[in-house]
Amino acid sequence: MSKDIVLTGIKPTGKVHLGNYIGAIKPALQIAGASDCTSLYFMADYHGLNFIQHRDEFSDLSYSIAATWLALGLDPDRVIFYRQSDVPEIFELSWILACLTSKGLMNRAHAYKAIQDQNEQLGVDADTGVNMGLFTYPILMAADILLFQSDKVPVGKDQIQHVEIARDIAESFNRVYGDTFKLPDYIVDESTAVIPGLDGRKMSKSYNNTIPLFETAENLKKLISKIKTDSTLPQEPKDPETSNIFLLYKEFATPAQVQELRDKYLSGISWGEAKQELFQVVNAALEEPRKKYYDLIAAPEQIDTILSEGARKARALAGPLLKKVKSRIGRYS
Repeated sequence: MSKDIVLTGIKPTGKVHLGNYIGAIKPALQIAGASDCTSLYFMADYHGLNFIQHRDEFSDLSYSIAATWLALGLDPDRVIFYRQSDVPEIFELSWILACLTSKGLMNRAHAYKAIQDQNEQLGVDADTGVNMGLFTYPILMAADILLFQSDKVPVGKDQIQHVEIARDIAESFNRVYGDTFKLPDYIVDESTAVIPGLDGRKMSKSYNNTIPLFETAENLKKLISKIKTDSTLPQEPKDPETSNIFLLYKEFATPAQVQELRDKYLSGISWGEAKQELFQVVNAALEEPRKKYYDLIAAPEQIDTILSEGARKARALAGPLLKKVKSRIGRYS
């Protein structure tokens, strides 16, 4: 029996922060470590082009995302790790799928509807700020997924619709041309908590409340010291389950460390000491990846080599299916 194919895309649209790591990267790396599946990871640079249209920023963010995953332990010898733009088969399939996709399906995409709703509130034209890349984004994502006959796609809850759209598009193609594409399933980690930012809201670049993943130790300590806490006095017992500091701590500490800090909360640790404990475990966990990250950023040719080899493997996997698709639609040569 062949292994399940698990596919994960990473979009380069900003600095990776602790919330990204805990909510997406860490679970995906755990999947990559499993031996019972074939894991594909791709840096979705052309998806990022919808939002990042400055040449140097686009390039820098693309390398940064790739370096982040490699620094955190993604092993290109165990998975297929590639850059989306290095696999032209994806974009050829995207056009074919677009010709079988109704505009109505795209009209219902959450990202497009959100912009229309925002424009309505602002009293401007409904499509202000909408480029065709953003509007057809779900079709390109469907091509990303379907080209590799993906069985499972790990996503956050806000991304479930994209996998559902990919299934809808695959079903449309299969009805017209015969059974060709697998219908992918999404994987959502229901246990993943909302990761709080410095102000207590969800950690997000939109709120400017993030802790970038590879800050220097000095800056990391300063940022952690800014985490919002309540007015409980130092000697008073504190509930670890309602503490944002404790929630972050659990993601980086050992079980023994977690229990020790829990006991300190109940006996009345000060918030300053709790923040210091958090800094120590986060800094210890990220010290080696931080060094590897900056080493990779300083030698982008290493990243190019890894991604090029990944693209070779990805194209070898994608080629036969695209040939089958083209034959189905009537292009025989």
